[in-house]
Amino acid sequence: MALLLGAPGVGKTLLMKRLMKLSSKDPPDLAEIPPTQPTVGTNLTDLTIQKTCVTVREVGGSMGPIWPSYYTDCKSVMFMIDAANPNQVSASCVQLLTMLSAQPLAEASVLILFNKIDMPCYMSLVEIKSLFRMDDIITSASQPITVLHTSALDGTGLQEVLQWLHST
Repeated sequence: MALLLGAPGVGKTLLMKRLMKLSSKDPPDLAEIPPTQPTVGTNLTDLTIQKTCVTVREVGGSMGPIWPSYYTDCKSVMFMIDAANPNQVSASCVQLLTMLSAQPLAEASVLILFNKIDMPCYMSLVEIKSLFRMDDIITSASQPITVLHTSALDGTGLQEVLQWLHST
């Protein structure tokens, strides 16, 4: 089981719809943008990646206070951050640190996704790593952490997300 977490509006649902499209047997068509609605509760999605089935549970961003109830039996976590919303960065950092310190996730692999890099106002990787103090977080965390820039809208970085899910 992999969890997909992040604040409301960061693009988790669109990411899941895009990953489903990329992992399907049909040739992916990312030109058509699927409609999304804010997730109330959770969404379970099975992705077939190189003949391996990976179940991803997307948990609604407004459910942050009860995320820990989903940590049991979780082998990997994708934590999504809106790189185009500087107002959300500090809250996301607190959520990330809280999640990383949870005992049930002490050995889970973590993928941090800085999403919405297609937006003209997105923060560069250098800026966001500095604001998050990513080097310090990675050094002090017990989990292996991978960081990717993505755009769930235009598909940038999504193949790397699938590769990460397959390898974990």
